[in-house]
Amino acid sequence: MGDARVEFRAGEKLLGRPVPEKDGRTFRLPLNGTRVGPDTDVRALAGGRRLDAEEDGGRARSPHRAPVPRPAAELPANPVDPGTPGRYRTVRGEYDLKSIRVPGLAAPVEMRATVVGPANAPGTRPLALFLHGRHTTCYGGDDGAAGAWPCPAGTKPVPSEKGYLDAQKLLASQGYVTVSIAANGINGQDGDLDDGGAQARSTLVRTHLARWADWSAHRSTAPAAVRAIAPADLSRVMLIGHSRGGEGVNRAALDSLNPPPGAADGYRGPVRWKIRGNVLIGPTIFGQNPEPDVPSVTLLPGCDGDVSDLQGQVFTDGPRGVSNGTALHSSVYLVGANHNFFNTEWTPGLAKAPAEDDFWSGDTSDPVCSPGTRTRLSAEQQRKAGDTYIAAAARLFVAGDDKVRPLLDGTGRRAPSAGPARVLTHATGGRRTPAFLPDAATVTGGRVCDQGSPDRKRACLPEGTTGSSPHFASWETSQDPGRTAVELHWSKAGAPVRVRPARPVSLAGAQSLALRLMVPPNTTGTRLDVALTDASGRRAVLGDVRVDGLPGSERTASYWGRELRVPLAAATRAKLDLKRIASLELTPRTRAGQAWLMDGWGWNPGTAAVRPASLARVDLGQLSVQEGDSGKRTYRIPVRVSGHGTGVIRLFSPGPGQFEVTPRTVRVRPGDTSLDIPVTVTGNTRYSDDIPHPAFAKAVRGTVIGSYRGGVTVRNDDPLPKVSVAPVPARVTEGRPMTWRVSLSAPADTSIGAELRLLPVKGGAELSTLDVDPTWLANTFGEKPAPARPLSGLGSEPTFYVDVNPGSLTATLEIPVIKDKVREPEEALRLEPAIYDNTGKRHTGPAATGTVVDAG
Repeated sequence: MGDARVEFRAGEKLLGRPVPEKDGRTFRLPLNGTRVGPDTDVRALAGGRRLDAEEDGGRARSPHRAPVPRPAAELPANPVDPGTPGRYRTVRGEYDLKSIRVPGLAAPVEMRATVVGPANAPGTRPLALFLHGRHTTCYGGDDGAAGAWPCPAGTKPVPSEKGYLDAQKLLASQGYVTVSIAANGINGQDGDLDDGGAQARSTLVRTHLARWADWSAHRSTAPAAVRAIAPADLSRVMLIGHSRGGEGVNRAALDSLNPPPGAADGYRGPVRWKIRGNVLIGPTIFGQNPEPDVPSVTLLPGCDGDVSDLQGQVFTDGPRGVSNGTALHSSVYLVGANHNFFNTEWTPGLAKAPAEDDFWSGDTSDPVCSPGTRTRLSAEQQRKAGDTYIAAAARLFVAGDDKVRPLLDGTGRRAPSAGPARVLTHATGGRRTPAFLPDAATVTGGRVCDQGSPDRKRACLPEGTTGSSPHFASWETSQDPGRTAVELHWSKAGAPVRVRPARPVSLAGAQSLALRLMVPPNTTGTRLDVALTDASGRRAVLGDVRVDGLPGSERTASYWGRELRVPLAAATRAKLDLKRIASLELTPRTRAGQAWLMDGWGWNPGTAAVRPASLARVDLGQLSVQEGDSGKRTYRIPVRVSGHGTGVIRLFSPGPGQFEVTPRTVRVRPGDTSLDIPVTVTGNTRYSDDIPHPAFAKAVRGTVIGSYRGGVTVRNDDPLPKVSVAPVPARVTEGRPMTWRVSLSAPADTSIGAELRLLPVKGGAELSTLDVDPTWLANTFGEKPAPARPLSGLGSEPTFYVDVNPGSLTATLEIPVIKDKVREPEEALRLEPAIYDNTGKRHTGPAATGTVVDAG
C-alpha cells in the first residue's frame, strides 16, 4: 500500500469485502467483523501503524478526535438514497364518501381523499396516509368564506389534500399505497375545541383507516380509485401529518394503542391496523403529549413563519424516559424551509386557491429567511427535500431498511435527492441508552437551567435573547418543571463543567457517547474535550467535539441541539467500569463561548425492535357549573385513568387565582379515582365573565396523556349592569378638557369594556377636527386636523374605548379641546355607550350630549 491512507464510512461492516475509497480505488482489510461507528475515523496506514492513531507532526495523537461537523451539502452521501423513484407505475384517483359526525363539531366532516398507488406491485402493499393542516377552508367568494364550513354557495373547498401529490407519487413508485385525506370540516370548526382539534383529527384518520381495513377484507366494496391500485396491508401503516395534521396523526397513533374515552371519540370500531411510524411536518403539539411507542420523524422548517417556535421538537424530546425507549424519535432540521411550501396547494403559483409564503411579510431584511437569501430554499427545493425524508422514514419504519437510518438519527449523512438543502438531524430512543439527563443531575462549573422558565435567573434563554429554541418551546403553564438543560458559559478555555447523575449510569455495550449539544446561532468552531469518570475515580478523555451554530436571526428558532458522538474506545483502554460511570466532563478549548447540553446517551448502530409498553392513559375532562348567588361549593375536575400498568404524571392543579396552576407529581393506575382536583366556587350576585379554572397533565413515566387539558368553568348567572354616559360638567369652555363619565348600574367582578360611539349632533354645530389637540387626534384616529370635519364623520363608526375596573361603578374619558381665536357658536359632541355580555351581544345605553362654548 505504500503511503496510501484508506478511509472507511460509518456503518460499514468490514469482513474483508471491497470497500471503495473516495477516488474509486478499493482495498480489502480483514477487521474480523468490526462495525465502524458513525463517528469513527478509521484509517489504515502504511508500515503497520495503529488504526486508531492520527498523524500529528509525526506523532500518534490519542485520544481520538471526533470529526468536525460540516454543512449538510458537504456531508458524505448515504449509500441508499430514498428520494430516488422506484420501479412501479403509479395511478391516481379520488373517493368521496358520506360525511361523518365528530363529537364537538356541529356540522358533519367530509370523507374525501386523493389516492395514489402502484398499479403493478405484487401482493399487498404498506399504506401511507397524509393529513394536511389548518388552512383556509373555502375560496372563490369574499374573505368571510375563508374559514367557513360548509363552504357557502359560490365558493369551493380548498383542495389542501391534493398538495402532497409529489410525495405520494414518490412513495407509490416505491410500492406504497398512499391516501391524502381532506379535513376542511375540522379546520372550519375547531376554534372552540380545547385541544385545537387533535381528537377530532384522530377520529377522522382512524375512520379512514377503518374504511381501508374494510376494503382490504372485501375489495369489491372499495371505490374505483382504491380498486385500481394494489391492495393495502393495514399491518404496515405510516401516518404523515402537516402542521395541526401532525398533532392529529400523533393523536391517532396514541388512540390506536391506547383507546380514548368513548364519549369524546367519534370512532367506535376495533383497531384493525398497526401504525409503524409517523412523519410530522412543521407540526403543532399544543398538548406536549407525543406517543412514545410509535417511531417518529419530525421535520423542523428553519424559516417556519406559522409554527415559528418549532414546537414539534417536543415529539423528539418529550418521549424521553416515558416508555421503554425502543422507538426512535428523530428531528430533521431543514435550514431555509418555511411552513407552507411542503404543500403545493399552499404555495403561490401552484395553488388553486390564494396562497402565500408564510415567512414573507414584506420585510426583505432577514438574513436567513427572506426570499433570495443564500440560505432560503425555493419552494421546489424545499418540497423535494421534504419528500426525500418522508420516503426515508417509510423505508426505515415500514420497510425496516437500516441503511437509511444514518439520514435520520444524527449520524451525519446526506441524501443526494434532497439537493442543496442543508439538513441536520438528531434523535432520541432507538438503540440509545439514557446516561446524562440534566433534570436528574448535579452540575459543577455550569448550571442546570429551566427550558421554559419565565424567571431570567433560571431560564436557559432569558427574555431578550435574539432568536429562540425549539427545545424551549413554551407550554400553557408558567411553570413547567422537568424540562432542563445544562448551560456552559465560559470566558476562557480550560474550566471544566461536570455533570454527575444522581447515581452511576451504564454505558456498557455502547459503541459511542452521543451528546446533543446546542450552541448559539451563527457561531463557529466551538470545541470541547469530553471525559468520563467511573465510580472508582478512574478518568478517561474520550476525545473532543467541535460544533457550529445554525444560521439564525431574531425571527428564527435556531438554538437547536447538534448530535455529536465520541467513541468509548479510550474509556475501554483506560479500563473504566462502563457499568458504573459517575460523571461526564466537558472542558472548553475555545477562548470564550456558550453551549447547552440537552442530554447524553450510550449509542449503538442499528435499529431497535419497537416494543410498545403497557401504559396507563390519563384524560382530563371539563365541567361547567353555575356560580350561584351565595355560599361556597366544591367541584372536582373529571379525571379518567385507563389502559394498563402504573405510571407517573405531572399534574398542574388550579391555583388560587384565575389561570394559576400548581405542579405536582402523581402516581396513577387504571381505574384510579383518587386523583382529586377540587375547585371551590363562591357565589354572589355581581356580574362576571365565565371563569375557567384549568388543569393540565403531562406524562413523566409509564403513561400517555390523551386530553391534556381539563377544568371547571364557572358560568356567570348574574345580569349585565346597565351602562350610561354623561358629560361632567355638561358645558365646558374651549381650552378645557371635555370630560365624560361612564357609569354602571351595579359593580361587576370583571373589567367591563365600554364603547363610546360618536354620533352626529342633532341640531346645532358639532365639534370639529380643528377644535381638538392635533396630537391626540393623530394618536386616536390617525387623522390630521385640516380640513375641518365633524368628529363623528371620522371613519365609518368612530369610537372611544373605556374600561370600568372590577368593583368600580365609573370610569372617565377626556377629550382635549383647544382654545382658538375664531369666534364660534356653541359646539357639541354626542356619545352613545355600549357594553358586551359573555355571548358577544351588544347592549347600548342612552346617548348623551356635551357642549363646548367659545372662550370669547
